[in-house]
Amino acid sequence: MYKNLVAALAAACFFAPLHAQEPAAAQPPTRAAWVYVTPITPTGWTHQHELARQAVQKALGDAVKTSDVENVAEGPDAERVIRDLARQGKDIIFTTSFGYMEPVLRVAREFPNVRFECQTCVQRAPNVATSNARYYEGRYLSGIAAGRMTKTGVVGYVAGFPIPEILQSINAFTLGLRSVNPTATVKLVWLNEWFNPPREREAAMTLMDQGADVLAFNSASTAVMSAAEERGQLAIAYHSDMRSVAPHAQLAAVTHHWGDYDTARVRALRDGTWKSTDTWGGVKEGMVRIEAFGPKVPAAVRDEVLARQKDIAAGRLKPFAGPITDNAGTLRVPRGQSASDADILKMNYLVEGVQGTLPR
Repeated sequence: MYKNLVAALAAACFFAPLHAQEPAAAQPPTRAAWVYVTPITPTGWTHQHELARQAVQKALGDAVKTSDVENVAEGPDAERVIRDLARQGKDIIFTTSFGYMEPVLRVAREFPNVRFECQTCVQRAPNVATSNARYYEGRYLSGIAAGRMTKTGVVGYVAGFPIPEILQSINAFTLGLRSVNPTATVKLVWLNEWFNPPREREAAMTLMDQGADVLAFNSASTAVMSAAEERGQLAIAYHSDMRSVAPHAQLAAVTHHWGDYDTARVRALRDGTWKSTDTWGGVKEGMVRIEAFGPKVPAAVRDEVLARQKDIAAGRLKPFAGPITDNAGTLRVPRGQSASDADILKMNYLVEGVQGTLPR
């Protein structure tokens, strides 16, 4: 009987599949890359995305290998860089500018197994997800702060390109401003580029020469903040806290936070749940907030702005609640209504109170 048992055990071991006796192969690290439209600077738009890349690396450790390419111009150069990253075997590529959208879509068709996260873009594909933040919510809050702090009633705004995202920001800022200071106006200068520190500085100086004592901007450097610091005026930092360059001028900062989103998307790729989605998060989701108030801001103003931030998070305050009239006198949102997401996403006008026009 003992011999029969030994023989049975031997037979079982002989016929057992070999893979049952070997440990499962470890999942290789995910190769993730980020493409930046400007150089990596200590503050600003690209800085916030670089912080997100670092957050992904820290959260996932050896499970991910991250890399980045900075200062990639929109257009043919972007397509070349993105295609090269796909050929290198990257599993997921984060691109961080609206102008990368067409290059991403073209490269994505060639590399269907690579996942693309096109941030601030509006067109998706099976392997291309889009994401953006409701920057306008932070802009509305900063407008309230500007309205309380301006003495001249003139606020300057240095803007990049006249795309819907920027029009949302200018308009929400103006509506926040005039919600507490109904006669205040916004003087607008268009750059038609994202990153040109000398031109950003020149625009800021021009606006201050025209009476603006608070500045806001959509450009990517700290030039506007530095100009305000030099002239003893106030400015609202964008993308990140800029008190390091404008310790006295900074009124507050509208900051953007991508780390949680980027980390979740890499994790989804690793666990097989990644899908092409469209994300538009704001104050409620922690992707946008106002913070880092400067030393000249009274506690009452800070507390008011933070209270309105809680109202936005709770859905009690909608920046684009009517009535809203554009600066040509056309009613855009009737009283008792709020602009829908579809209307906000295709915004193509400037609200009453903005002194400026859309570039042709």
